[in-house]
Order: sequence, then C-alpha cells, then structure tokens
Amino acid sequence: MTLSLAPAPSAGVPTRRLIIDGKSVDALSGRTFETRNPATGELLASVAEGGAADVDLAVAAARRAFEGPWSRFTPFQRQEILLKFADLVEANFEELTMTDVLDMGAPITFARARKTRALGLIRFYAGMCTTIHGETLPNSFPGEVFTYTLKEPVGVVGAITPWNAPLTSTIWKLGPVLATGCTMVLKPAEDAPLTALRLGELLLEAGLPEGVVNVVPGFGHDAGAALAAHMGVDKVAFTGSDVTGRKIIEASKGNIKRVTLELGGKSPDVIFADCDMELAVPGAGMGVFANTGQICCAGTRLLIERPIYEEFVERVSAYARSLKVGAGIDPATQIGPVVNATQLERVAGYIDVGLGEGAVATAGGKRLTEGALKHGYFIEPTVLSGVNNDMRVAQEEIFGPVAAAIPFDTLEEAAAISNATPFGLGGGVWTQNVATAHRMAKAIRSGTVWVNTYGGLDPAVPFGGYKASGYGRESGLHHVDAYLETKAVVMKLA
Repeated sequence: MTLSLAPAPSAGVPTRRLIIDGKSVDALSGRTFETRNPATGELLASVAEGGAADVDLAVAAARRAFEGPWSRFTPFQRQEILLKFADLVEANFEELTMTDVLDMGAPITFARARKTRALGLIRFYAGMCTTIHGETLPNSFPGEVFTYTLKEPVGVVGAITPWNAPLTSTIWKLGPVLATGCTMVLKPAEDAPLTALRLGELLLEAGLPEGVVNVVPGFGHDAGAALAAHMGVDKVAFTGSDVTGRKIIEASKGNIKRVTLELGGKSPDVIFADCDMELAVPGAGMGVFANTGQICCAGTRLLIERPIYEEFVERVSAYARSLKVGAGIDPATQIGPVVNATQLERVAGYIDVGLGEGAVATAGGKRLTEGALKHGYFIEPTVLSGVNNDMRVAQEEIFGPVAAAIPFDTLEEAAAISNATPFGLGGGVWTQNVATAHRMAKAIRSGTVWVNTYGGLDPAVPFGGYKASGYGRESGLHHVDAYLETKAVVMKLA
C-alpha cells in the first residue's frame, strides 16, 4: 500500500532532548528521529535518539539518586511531590492532551475524557506513600526474640511504555516508582515520545531530585534492549506486545531482574440473547473501536448468542458505519488514525486475511484516502461476520478498529471459545441474568471481566493478564507491592 505524506514544514520544528540526571541533553551519538502527526503526516518534532550509551548514563544517574538524596525522603515528602505533580498535570492537561492527540492520533474527546483517570492515578499513588509498612510477627524460637518485616524499594526500575496512551501509560509506570522510593529510567515508545518528555519536565518542576526519573527516547532494538538487559537495573516494567515481552524475559536473566509484563490481548466480549440491546450495541462497539481499536484489552472477539446473531451484527455494523472518522484534533471525531504506516499496513493486512478466510465485512474494511484524510493513516471501523475462532483474525491481536463476530449456542460453548486463545487480558459479558453473569465471570480466564460495561479502569482496581497477556498487576495494592522487597529481621533479645 503506497502512502502519501504531507510535506513537513521547513522551519519551526522543535528538537526534544533526553532527560538524564535532571538535565536536557543530546544523545551521545548525536542522532535524532522524527515524530509525525498520523492524521496529516506533518512533522511535529525532532527527538534525540537515545542508545545503549545513553541508557548507561541514565541508569548511573538513577542509581546515584536511589542511594543518595532520594533515599532520605520521607513518605510524606514523596507524597508532597506526587501531589504537586498532580496539580501540574491538571494545570497543563490541555497541553498534554493535545500532545497525545497530535503525536499518536487519539480523538481529542477521548483524550480529554482521561483526565479523571490521569489525575486519579497520581493521587492514588500519592496516598499509597504513607501506607507502606511491614509487620511484627510471632515466632517459635527459644528465648526472647523479636521478629518483624521491612518493606524496602526494589531499586532502579527500567520502564518501557507503549504508544497507544502516552499520558496514562507513563503515569501508570511513574506512580509506584515514586510512591515506594524507587528510581526510574523510562524508554517511551518511539512512535509517541513527546508526552513522556513533558511529564519528565513537570516532575522536575514539582521538586523531584535530579536522577530519580530519567527519560530516554529511542528504539526498542537499541535503547529498549539495553535497558532490559542492563545489570544496573533491578526491575523492568513493560507494556507492549507478547513478542517483545518474551525478549524482555530473556534479557532479564543476567541479574535475575524482577519483571512486570502487561502484554497483548484478544479479548472476548460475550453477548447473550437476553442482553439490553440498546446498551450492548454501543458498549460492545466502543469496546472494540475506542482509541481506534488501539487498546490492549479491546473486546475484539464479539461472541454473540445465535438467536440474536444476525440482528446484533447488523446493529453493531450500523453503529460502526455511524462513527465519524477524522483527525483527532476535531472534537466531532470518534475514530482517529492508527499511529503510523506500519500499523496501517498491519490492520489492512489482517482484514484481507479475514476476507480470504471466508469472513464478510458487514461494515468498513477499507482505508480512507479522500479529502482531508488523504495524508493520514485512516481505516474504516470494520465488522467481520461469519468468523470462527480458528481464523487468524480471531486468534491474533490486530490492534486496530476490527471486530470479529463469532456465534455460539450455549454458555459452556461461549466459555470454551472465550478461553481458546493464547491471551487472557480482558473479557466482557452482556446479560440481564445475574447467574449467567457470575458463571461467565468465573469461567473466562482473564485478568478483568466487565459485565454490562466494557473497558473501565480504576486506580484502586488491579489490572493485568493471564497466559500470554503477561504477569503482574498494575493499579491497586498489588501494583505498589511489586516495587517493594520484603526483609525479615529476627532479633535475639535475651
């Protein structure tokens, strides 16, 4: 597929540099890379391309901070910084939102709607600062023995974030690091690095000591690989594909790093015949199409009970056709572009594969190239009917606005189809029968199951996957605990 890009402006394009040890610096190699608006092809910025040598400097800075001034901050002082950071994010939210919109194509209404989540995450982790504690424990040693545990920060964390939600993904990695007293080297996705760099600046403005958070944009094969394998990194937190997740597991073996992985999904959204159709059609539809389908837990497998299969497919197809596709900056836009040419080729290729396997596109299926869309990476919201669970479009993560509609006859069959995938990140159930809802929630092997809603995330509720969708949890108490070591102290008193 040949892509046409708008010409880049000849002047006025900013250069964004790395943040290492509290300073804005060029990459040691002097290399830069471009980041462009996926809706227009316009050049947004030239970004310093961090590599392995820059990662070395950043890890060294993070280690100095961890062992130096940051280690002396009290829980109250860490909380103060997080709360100040939240205030700065709130004050600059429109700028951060616009950066997400321009850098990765998110519809502006979708990006603005994440304000509560972004601020809620920061303030949740601020609250956690003063709740971290050990325990006193009974023991059976002879004599007088006092036993207790301490909770201590893991150390230097290497964080690698995806491009599909730069603001909230970055905050999700920062929160537990700062709450527990760890330090961080952050490698944002090269496809959308600008928001992470701005957040790094706001953290310094909030009073974070130099070196606590370092931001090193670059490419996965260089900066990302170096960070994952670095012997000075104590933990890696990664969100992205299962393919890259496996590489990170291999890279972690050198010094037995802790690893948290939030990987891909092929989530089932199960629609029973007794569902509230007026609720389920838009709910399941946006479970697929929100953020242009670029959500890891998107409910892209629509499992529909056979008595309503034809009606539901037609209704959700009509809903897909009604969605406005356009540049994210337009408040009327509901579906923006996919992030880049590679992703466009991937999504279009999967649609072709599905049609070749016998599926039928009852909505969408094509790239949009007319008028204002001609320079961007736009593809129609697509519904494929006549899908069976053995097809590639039902088994492999597409990461675009493509739904695969699969019929089922019984609850047991729906559960079996739901679980017949390598992934287990999310799942949905639409029914007015409470017993059915509970049975399916228990039967679906995934980290989250939504009932009569889809995709909502709360700072206090753990999120993560089963199987190839990764391990570890983000949000909630489980998330903070993953950044802490437990030390037992056994003290003989008499």
